[in-house]
Amino acid sequence: MLAITTKSPQALRALAELARRGGSEPVSIGELARARGISVQFLEGVFATLRRAGVLQSQRGVKGGYSFVRQPAEVTVLEIVELLEGDLAADAASAGPLWLEAVEAARSVLARTTIAEVAERESAAAGRSMYYI
Repeated sequence: MLAITTKSPQALRALAELARRGGSEPVSIGELARARGISVQFLEGVFATLRRAGVLQSQRGVKGGYSFVRQPAEVTVLEIVELLEGDLAADAASAGPLWLEAVEAARSVLARTTIAEVAERESAAAGRSMYYI
């Protein structure tokens, strides 16, 4: 049933950074890890999974790194979460109708949110000024 570990939020932060840097040039895991304060080893594992699933592509060499196979606006948060965590709806039906409804509501939100939107929301939140009195 709906089990999301810290793996998914951290992966989404790194993917949002990759989307923000955008373009056709790959970005190294080291750069993404430093920018988001995430372990390089953690990102290597997550990005390898996403590469095997066809979400990311890698390029070796001095100018190597990762880039999206599809545009970030075409990759949903649900796709990423379920690649990393497994089917969120697994066993929800056996837990009862309330839990099935709750899982479907969460899946709906994640399915309609893209990596590009996550990056845009982060940028908007970072641009807000803090006012102190």
